[in-house]
Amino acid sequence: QVQVVESGGGLVQAGGSLRLSCTASGRTFSSMRMGWFRQAPGKEREFVAAISWNGGTTYYTDSVKGRFTISRDNAKNTMYLQMNSLKPEDTAVYYCAAYLFGSTWPYMVGENYDYWGQGTQVTVSS
Repeated sequence: QVQVVESGGGLVQAGGSLRLSCTASGRTFSSMRMGWFRQAPGKEREFVAAISWNGGTTYYTDSVKGRFTISRDNAKNTMYLQMNSLKPEDTAVYYCAAYLFGSTWPYMVGENYDYWGQGTQVTVSS
Protein backbone atom coordinates (compact mmCIF):
# COMPACT_ATOMS: atom_id res chain seq x y z
CA GLN A 1 0.00 0.00 0.00
CA VAL A 2 1.20 3.48 -0.82
CA GLN A 3 0.48 6.47 1.38
CA VAL A 4 0.36 9.86 -0.28
CA VAL A 5 0.21 13.06 1.74
CA GLU A 6 0.04 16.65 0.50
CA SER A 7 0.92 19.78 2.44
CA GLY A 8 1.58 23.45 1.89
CA GLY A 9 -1.79 24.81 0.90
CA GLY A 10 -3.19 28.04 2.28
CA LEU A 11 -4.59 31.47 1.58
CA VAL A 12 -2.60 33.86 -0.59
CA GLN A 13 -3.29 37.08 -2.44
CA ALA A 14 -3.34 37.20 -6.21
CA GLY A 15 0.19 37.46 -7.53
CA GLY A 16 1.61 35.60 -4.57
CA SER A 17 3.32 32.22 -4.32
CA LEU A 18 2.89 28.91 -2.57
CA ARG A 19 4.82 25.66 -2.62
CA LEU A 20 2.98 22.41 -2.25
CA SER A 21 4.72 19.25 -1.12
CA CYS A 22 3.75 15.63 -1.56
CA THR A 23 5.35 12.69 0.17
CA ALA A 24 4.75 9.10 -0.86
CA SER A 25 5.72 6.02 1.11
CA GLY A 26 5.17 2.30 0.96
CA ARG A 27 6.99 1.75 -2.31
CA THR A 28 10.22 2.99 -3.81
CA PHE A 29 9.46 6.63 -4.54
CA SER A 30 11.77 6.73 -7.54
CA SER A 31 9.64 4.06 -9.21
CA MET A 32 6.57 6.29 -9.15
CA ARG A 33 5.51 8.68 -11.81
CA MET A 34 3.69 11.52 -10.04
CA GLY A 35 1.05 14.06 -10.84
CA TRP A 36 -0.80 17.06 -9.44
CA PHE A 37 -4.50 17.55 -10.04
CA ARG A 38 -6.96 20.12 -8.73
CA GLN A 39 -10.67 20.48 -8.25
CA ALA A 40 -12.45 23.78 -7.85
CA PRO A 41 -15.92 24.03 -6.32
CA GLY A 42 -18.57 22.92 -8.79
CA LYS A 43 -16.00 21.83 -11.35
CA GLU A 44 -14.49 18.55 -12.42
CA ARG A 45 -11.04 17.50 -11.34
CA GLU A 46 -8.38 18.66 -13.79
CA PHE A 47 -4.79 17.82 -14.54
CA VAL A 48 -2.20 20.39 -13.44
CA ALA A 49 1.28 18.89 -13.84
CA ALA A 50 3.15 15.59 -13.92
CA ILE A 51 6.72 14.42 -13.56
CA SER A 52 8.59 11.29 -14.61
CA TRP A 53 10.50 8.91 -12.36
CA ASN A 54 13.73 10.85 -12.31
CA GLY A 55 12.28 14.29 -12.90
CA GLY A 56 13.71 14.48 -16.38
CA THR A 57 10.35 14.93 -18.04
CA THR A 58 7.59 17.26 -16.92
CA TYR A 59 4.16 18.15 -18.25
CA TYR A 60 1.86 21.07 -17.53
CA THR A 61 -1.63 22.12 -18.40
CA ASP A 62 -1.60 25.26 -20.52
CA SER A 63 -3.13 27.51 -17.87
CA VAL A 64 -0.19 27.06 -15.48
CA LYS A 65 2.74 26.98 -17.90
CA GLY A 66 5.30 29.59 -16.98
CA ARG A 67 3.82 30.04 -13.50
CA PHE A 68 4.01 26.59 -11.88
CA THR A 69 7.03 24.31 -11.60
CA ILE A 70 6.86 20.64 -10.68
CA SER A 71 9.93 18.94 -9.24
CA ARG A 72 10.91 16.00 -7.08
CA ASP A 73 13.61 14.92 -4.67
CA ASN A 74 13.76 11.14 -4.69
CA ALA A 75 16.17 11.09 -1.75
CA LYS A 76 13.43 12.74 0.33
CA ASN A 77 10.51 10.82 -1.21
CA THR A 78 8.96 14.17 -1.98
CA MET A 79 7.45 15.98 -4.94
CA TYR A 80 6.85 19.72 -5.10
CA LEU A 81 4.66 22.17 -6.94
CA GLN A 82 6.00 25.71 -6.86
CA MET A 83 3.16 28.06 -7.74
CA ASN A 84 3.98 31.64 -8.64
CA SER A 85 1.86 34.51 -9.94
CA LEU A 86 -1.21 32.89 -8.48
CA LYS A 87 -4.62 33.89 -9.78
CA PRO A 88 -8.06 33.59 -8.18
CA GLU A 89 -8.89 30.93 -10.76
CA ASP A 90 -6.16 28.74 -9.27
CA THR A 91 -8.32 28.35 -6.16
CA ALA A 92 -9.01 24.65 -5.69
CA VAL A 93 -8.21 21.58 -3.67
CA TYR A 94 -4.92 20.26 -4.99
CA TYR A 95 -4.32 16.53 -5.06
CA CYS A 96 -1.14 14.55 -5.43
CA ALA A 97 -1.31 11.22 -7.23
CA ALA A 98 1.08 8.34 -7.82
CA TYR A 99 1.21 6.19 -10.96
CA LEU A 100 2.90 2.86 -10.42
CA PHE A 101 1.54 0.28 -12.80
CA GLY A 102 1.66 0.15 -16.56
CA SER A 103 4.28 0.61 -19.21
CA THR A 104 2.45 3.56 -20.68
CA TRP A 105 1.56 6.63 -18.70
CA PRO A 106 -1.55 8.62 -19.61
CA TYR A 107 -0.40 11.39 -17.29
CA MET A 108 -3.37 13.69 -17.84
CA VAL A 109 -6.00 11.10 -16.90
CA GLY A 110 -6.62 11.00 -13.19
CA GLU A 111 -8.49 7.72 -13.29
CA ASN A 112 -5.28 5.94 -14.28
CA TYR A 113 -3.37 6.95 -11.18
CA ASP A 114 -3.11 4.32 -8.49
CA TYR A 115 -2.87 6.25 -5.24
CA TRP A 116 -4.13 9.65 -4.13
CA GLY A 117 -3.62 12.01 -1.25
CA GLN A 118 -6.38 13.66 0.71
CA GLY A 119 -5.86 17.05 -0.91
CA THR A 120 -4.76 20.46 0.29
CA GLN A 121 -6.77 23.66 -0.13
CA VAL A 122 -5.30 26.56 -2.07
CA THR A 123 -7.26 29.80 -1.95
CA VAL A 124 -6.20 32.86 -3.94
CA SER A 125 -7.91 36.11 -3.05
CA SER A 126 -8.31 38.95 -5.52
